[in-house]
Amino acid sequence: MDLPALPDSHGLAVLFLVVVALFLFTRERIPLETSSLVVLAILTAGFGLFPYEADGAVLHATDFFSGFGHEALVAVCALMIAGQALVRTGALEPVGRQLARLWSVSPTLSLLLTLLVGAILSAFVNNVPIVVLLLPILVSVSLRSKQPASAILMPMGFATLVGGMSTTIGTSTNLLVVSVAADMGQPHMSMFHFFVPAALAGGIAILFLWLIAPRMIPRREAHMEDTSPRVFTAHLHVDEESFAAGKTLAELNEKAGGALKVMQIYRGENTVLTPLPDVLLKAGDRMSVKDTPENLKELETVLGTKLYAGDAMVDEEHPLQDEEQQLAEIVVTQGSPLEGNALSHIRFADYYQLVTLALHRAGSAIRTLKADVGDVRLNVGDVLLVQGSSEQIAELKRSGELLVLDATSDLPTTKRAPIALTIMAAIVVVAALGILPIAISATCGVLLLLLTRCLSWRDAAQALSTPVIMIVVASLALGSALLKTGGADFLAALFVDLSAGSSPTVMLSGLMLLMAVLTNIVSNNAAAVIGTPIAISIAQQLGLPAEPFVLAVLFGANMSYATPMAYKTNLLVMNAGGYKFNDFVRVGIPLTVIVWLALSWLLPMMYDL
Repeated sequence: MDLPALPDSHGLAVLFLVVVALFLFTRERIPLETSSLVVLAILTAGFGLFPYEADGAVLHATDFFSGFGHEALVAVCALMIAGQALVRTGALEPVGRQLARLWSVSPTLSLLLTLLVGAILSAFVNNVPIVVLLLPILVSVSLRSKQPASAILMPMGFATLVGGMSTTIGTSTNLLVVSVAADMGQPHMSMFHFFVPAALAGGIAILFLWLIAPRMIPRREAHMEDTSPRVFTAHLHVDEESFAAGKTLAELNEKAGGALKVMQIYRGENTVLTPLPDVLLKAGDRMSVKDTPENLKELETVLGTKLYAGDAMVDEEHPLQDEEQQLAEIVVTQGSPLEGNALSHIRFADYYQLVTLALHRAGSAIRTLKADVGDVRLNVGDVLLVQGSSEQIAELKRSGELLVLDATSDLPTTKRAPIALTIMAAIVVVAALGILPIAISATCGVLLLLLTRCLSWRDAAQALSTPVIMIVVASLALGSALLKTGGADFLAALFVDLSAGSSPTVMLSGLMLLMAVLTNIVSNNAAAVIGTPIAISIAQQLGLPAEPFVLAVLFGANMSYATPMAYKTNLLVMNAGGYKFNDFVRVGIPLTVIVWLALSWLLPMMYDL
């Protein structure tokens, strides 16, 4: 077998940069947006310092910034904002309410209906809002029925991924593949252009997720249950014999090793003192403090005070009680004000009036109060165990600002929900009928959402994901460089030579499998954008229509099932359901094989390969 001729020095450099980029995208410790910026900076600086000329035309380095204004990126951003409007207004709440009612009638049938609803909605709306809608409902169902949430959360998450690959707007990956293919001269695909093969393969996948997957998942308990002691409000009484008598608050805090956090000081029946460092404590004073039972008892001993809860001294017969307090879990989602921030930086405790007891992150140990939870930069998928008044937690759920999981199923809803739903439907219909491109209809829809106050500019800003924007721009730049320097042709020729003697069906199936493997290791958007020009080049070298090979890349890049890091919704359900990495491998690999085999049969048959 003769290997194809190597590209020139620029082409080789771009191929090397692709390898570097794919390596950086797999590094969990390096933020995805940082890796993308590194790739973009190297690419533009390299072509700026060493200009590239082909066929008499100079490739300008600044051309690689065109991704920031690319139609696909505009559409992706506008659709993310529109999806945020559905969450904030509770536009999908009636769907969730009906599903919650059905679960009490027939759990088996309700699981099927939940999977179908999740898949259908994800064909038109980014699947992150769909998962955000369904997570509290399914967690609530599991708590009421005493069944593990692990049996239903992963199938639900995978169902939204399966549904998302059926239309051009179902995922950002689809939009990118279709747009890049159109940029390369391929016919533009309509919204439902590849719906039939996706729906047929998706139907088989849904049956697997309904009947088989729940039985393959071991019973898992949520990571956050009983991982940290609750926080209680109590009083430390100062008497004549206390060490605290006659001492300033600063002296007491030093004695307690900096662990004394006094909210108020009560003197007599009607006097309340502000807990300033120079306040002098007297016999009879009561310090109002909030901490864990162990810490409160330690303060009682160190300061020589007496610990009271209400009017009773705390002992075995009178334990600490706080009936108005409630535990809940807050999941960090894309677009959440918590994403990318530390709790201390946004003054979480002051703003939301909640105490953070613990933090869980996939692949790491649970951090508790003593581990400086407030200083940890939060990522999508992180789960916070918080405590606060039942009223405060209920209000937080109603606001729709954060995704709260607890024993109730209340969902946010507002009077603007019908407006948001109507606008979203109009975005889809206008694009589906070909009246306007999705980038324009979605942008106009965002304007209407802002004008009708379904969204604020703050909500719109939170909906935009910096990692998504940067990975899209960097991937578009890499794809363009591969195409214009001959790197894509070289990789395509290499693929054709390695599979020499194979039928077009086998080549198409192999390309799809390669994309499926790649998307579970690196970003699915990167896999899609880099793979699209290679797919078109393969088809051209074989003298075959390019469309089925483009769809092989599109479908393969959507198969983000085998690892929790492959897609952000996988991380959301991983922590909420208490899954382990191997659980995704156990269910995700068979699901990948099922969808891959189905599409490997459908695409060649539909395109007469």
